[in-house]
Amino acid sequence: MALKPEPTAPFHSVQYALRVLESVSRHGDGVTEARISRETGLPAGHLAPLLLTLRREGYVEQVGDGAYVIGASLLLLGSGAARRQALESRLQLAMDQLRDAVGAAVYLSRYVDGEVSVVQVADGPLTPAVNEWVDFRSSAHASAVGKCLLGQLDHEGRRDHLSRHRIARLTSRTITSEKVLFAKLDAQPATVPVLDLQEYALGTVCAAVPLTAGATAGCLALSLPIEEAHRLREAADTLNRRAAPVLLSLAL
Repeated sequence: MALKPEPTAPFHSVQYALRVLESVSRHGDGVTEARISRETGLPAGHLAPLLLTLRREGYVEQVGDGAYVIGASLLLLGSGAARRQALESRLQLAMDQLRDAVGAAVYLSRYVDGEVSVVQVADGPLTPAVNEWVDFRSSAHASAVGKCLLGQLDHEGRRDHLSRHRIARLTSRTITSEKVLFAKLDAQPATVPVLDLQEYALGTVCAAVPLTAGATAGCLALSLPIEEAHRLREAADTLNRRAAPVLLSLAL
């Protein structure tokens, strides 16, 4: 509904701010300043300073293409299903932006109740997700996601997982020795992405970086077809550098 401002009301009134927030909230993928102006009836000269104030207070954020999305401060005010949906939308937006930055499908995974869980994926026509030909829960020893998560567990935690999901040879490159696997996990530098060079599936290479929010082990990963293996390390470094927005979304 378009706003009809009173002549004596200041442009930064609470009423105006609420109408702007309502407009931004209706557009989960972002909304331009011009669209907000049309929906609220606020002229651009009044809207710009108000948006600046809302950005400073964290109620809206401006994404890469200049559009506005709801910010962390507004998300924290919500509760229940609406808040969960808003958080999921915010997280998916961060994942989609990361996908575009690395030029690869991106995965968010967690280790929950003793199982590997891929909780969110950002893919597309030019960045297809890997074919899950073996359940990720059963292939932690071979996938970048699984190895990254196992690497965050202690020795007993790893042994417990492999007692329920036995090591199996998925490709000729799969590590099938528990001793060798644990030695590689222990030697993995915390700041270096974990790689899967066709250990899970022939024709696909992957990388994963730890992403821990709270006490739960988590990671971000990407996958590329073997034809683009030359981009893997650069893409993994980009993934590592740009993980902060995803971590922020998880922490809210």
